[in-house]
Amino acid sequence: MLYALPLLVLGLVVLGVGAELLVGGACRLSQRLGIPPLIVGLTVVAFGTSAPELAVSVSSAVSGYGSLALGNVIGSNIANIGLILGITAFVYPIPMELKLVNQQIPILIASAVVLAGLLMDGELSLLDGSLLSLGLVAYLVLNYVQSKQEPAIADVDVNLAPLVVETPAGSPFAHLALIAIGLGMLIAGSQIFVNNAVELARLIGISEAVIGLSLVAIGTSIPELATAALAAVRKQPDIAVGNVIGSNIFNVLCVLGTTAWVSPIASDQLSLIDFITMFVFSLILLPFARSGFTISRKEGAILLAAYIGYIAYLTIQT
Repeated sequence: MLYALPLLVLGLVVLGVGAELLVGGACRLSQRLGIPPLIVGLTVVAFGTSAPELAVSVSSAVSGYGSLALGNVIGSNIANIGLILGITAFVYPIPMELKLVNQQIPILIASAVVLAGLLMDGELSLLDGSLLSLGLVAYLVLNYVQSKQEPAIADVDVNLAPLVVETPAGSPFAHLALIAIGLGMLIAGSQIFVNNAVELARLIGISEAVIGLSLVAIGTSIPELATAALAAVRKQPDIAVGNVIGSNIFNVLCVLGTTAWVSPIASDQLSLIDFITMFVFSLILLPFARSGFTISRKEGAILLAAYIGYIAYLTIQT
């Protein structure tokens, strides 16, 4: 316990710095190559805020801790909505764009339904991972086509992301070096984080899945929290909800899709309550968003209270 917790924090710090370097380098390189800002936002930024989840999940699967990988994604998706959007809306009501309400939230709900369906047999196989990866490609193509039809939307998503620099400087090789260093730190940080998360779970006497659903999930959601905090401070909290929805979709389609390619992921340590909670948190965004196209302070408080209740449930279950 004495060394596991500090090393867990160290792994989290390395993950965070690695993600920042990776996303910063990738965004600068993308802008150097003339890739439209919206595409950078929908791909690099969304992937970047999901990078800790991806690194931790793949590392977990390689180490034989598939339940930790699955728990990390499900717990992160719950935390992104309940904790991050809950706090953001409570601080500053979140206006909702029509595109988010009519398209992105339904895609988020659909991804949760598809994940539940694929896990009916108790695991995510290589075939399941391939289907999720195909879903990711379809999602990226859809956003790309729409970005061509709606060029006026381009600037907002990227410029408010805390890890993106508007005016790229330096040579492409310098940006590639940042990407390589960031990737290396993600790999190293994920190994430190996963190993000590599992050790902590054993010392406390709880399952890897519960650690993934709670402590690891909150830790790997820090990039989304940073984005939400910056958006709230700048009084543009709509960016927070866009980032959270995009990240949650990436978590299911990209993180679990990629992880299942590495190793099958068993769901035996997770309960039906965990899946239902993720689905309900995704589903409840729709009526909240449609009520005046704003997530109000009251609705933010409801999300936050529900998340605290879920964490309390996990604590009692252990």
